Formats: sequence, C-alpha cells, structure tokens
Amino acid sequence: MVTYRYRCSGCGPFDLALPMGHAGPERPCAECGDTARRVFTAPSLGRPGSPLTRALDAQAASAHEPQVVSRPAAPPPRPAAPRDPRHAKLPRP
Repeated sequence: MVTYRYRCSGCGPFDLALPMGHAGPERPCAECGDTARRVFTAPSLGRPGSPLTRALDAQAASAHEPQVVSRPAAPPPRPAAPRDPRHAKLPRP
C-alpha cells in the first residue's frame, strides 16, 4: 500500500492508502464528498536498518577519520585436526 495525498478545496489536504498505481487524479473528499485533486509530494523513503546505518556511518567516517590500529588483524583460526586417524595419512597440499 502506498500513501497518496489529495487536497480538497474546502477541507484541505488528506492522505489515502491505496495499492500502487490505483491513485486517480481525483477522489471524493472523505469529509464533504467534494472532488479532491491529487497532490504530488516527495516520496516517503523508509530508514534503513541499524546494521546498514552503522556500516554507512563507518564508511563515511573512514573517508576523513581513518581508524588507527595497533597491530595487524589476527589470522583466521586453523581447522581442527581430523578425528579419523586415516585422514592424517592423506597428502596435504
């Protein structure tokens, strides 16, 4: 559902929630029944979720305030030793 704004000449602006593409140029006013013309407004964009917001903020901050690290990142942990003793006899790359 999309929110569309209409303006009645007597009652003023009001919003209607309609399926996308079903908003006509005119609708009857909910209060007085007179015809109201559709008003085009800026789209209502939703706010992204908090993980995305944090990532975007970190990216923007790193452009002029890069993070300073004291040492390189730790290497990823090695996989655990195989439990089957026959695996130890296999050739390793």
